[in-house]
Amino acid sequence: MEGKARYDNYRLIRVALKTDEHVKLFQELEAESDSYTFYGHARCVGQNLTIMVAAHKLYELDDLIERYKIECTVLETNIQRLIDEEEATIKPKDTPASEFDWDHYFHLETIFAWLDKQIAENDFVETLHLGLTYEGLPIRGLKISKQKGNTGIFIDACIHAREWIAPAVATYLIDQLIHSKDLAVVDLATNFDWYFVPVLNADGYKYTFEKDRLWRKNTKPYGRSRGCDLNRNFDVDFGGIGASMDKASYDFCGSHAFSEPEAAAIKKFFDDNAVKCNIKTYYTLHSFSQLYMSPFGWTKEPVKNYDDLKKIGEKAIEAIKNTHGKIYKTGSAIETIYPSSGSSRDYVYTNYDVPIVFTIELRGPPDTPALFVLPAAEIKPTCEEILNSFIAALNEARNLGYYKRE
Repeated sequence: MEGKARYDNYRLIRVALKTDEHVKLFQELEAESDSYTFYGHARCVGQNLTIMVAAHKLYELDDLIERYKIECTVLETNIQRLIDEEEATIKPKDTPASEFDWDHYFHLETIFAWLDKQIAENDFVETLHLGLTYEGLPIRGLKISKQKGNTGIFIDACIHAREWIAPAVATYLIDQLIHSKDLAVVDLATNFDWYFVPVLNADGYKYTFEKDRLWRKNTKPYGRSRGCDLNRNFDVDFGGIGASMDKASYDFCGSHAFSEPEAAAIKKFFDDNAVKCNIKTYYTLHSFSQLYMSPFGWTKEPVKNYDDLKKIGEKAIEAIKNTHGKIYKTGSAIETIYPSSGSSRDYVYTNYDVPIVFTIELRGPPDTPALFVLPAAEIKPTCEEILNSFIAALNEARNLGYYKRE
């Protein structure tokens, strides 16, 4: 069988869970039917829950909403329309690296070719190879280092395959650190070593172009199902809150911690390099919801430098607002989005002496009707506001004494 998954007349809704009965209803719906795609789990009264509903379940849903008196907002009536519109902004697979930009979305092959171009053309840029994916694709990136003795910053993107804006932002940051003449950017490029993996989940990213635009996981088979949520596969409260042991679930955590080669590659990199390369900062780029999140996702217990991370996050989101007016929230992950266990963010913070750790959930807002299909016209402004957030965040971390040279 050929072709891609289609979402014709799939509806995106947001429901308000106002009673225990509402919570139980949607918990049962998620457990019993694969025709409802949940973005988050029904957990508690007072929660807003976003759900994509298959076309053949719309009448059933309307009946449930009426019978249970559920407050419901329709965000989008046809998800396929968004995907079809996006198709025109995707460059062909054989697009040369010289035509790479931040006005379109690109296949993995072009991203890799563009990385090769940066490595070939700049003597302070070198290749970074972390290992191989399940399908045998390279987990690769690059390192930018202009002088010895720098503190290291590690940035990965696209641990979730469908979040296409994340690799776009990562490549833009690379481009600016290499080419920008802006003094604030030159300062960061000169005084830090930068390690980038723009497409951590290379298998899944390819799958979203070729098979299913809304695919989240990697592509490793698990019985009749396929894929693990790589951001639940790390060894911090593995299999705990916000993760599933159901192989068919979108947040299936894997058979055991680091069962997936992509998560194991991050572990090995930090095992080998966190101390040697003096890595003191870790960012992981995701979408969507416009959040600047520090650890933890699995417990409400604050991290030891919570107050400092809050100050850094506040400087970052202020810089974002001052760029194009977008409003982000900051705080720990469990405060700002939903409970989750086994994340790369919490793992790096817990297991290595890396005190500055953030997950950025990029555009759009929590109630965006576009889901992960961010219009290409928003790529460049998203990139610009995130670059400015890095300038503000890292300068605040400096002011707080985190990057003193030894």
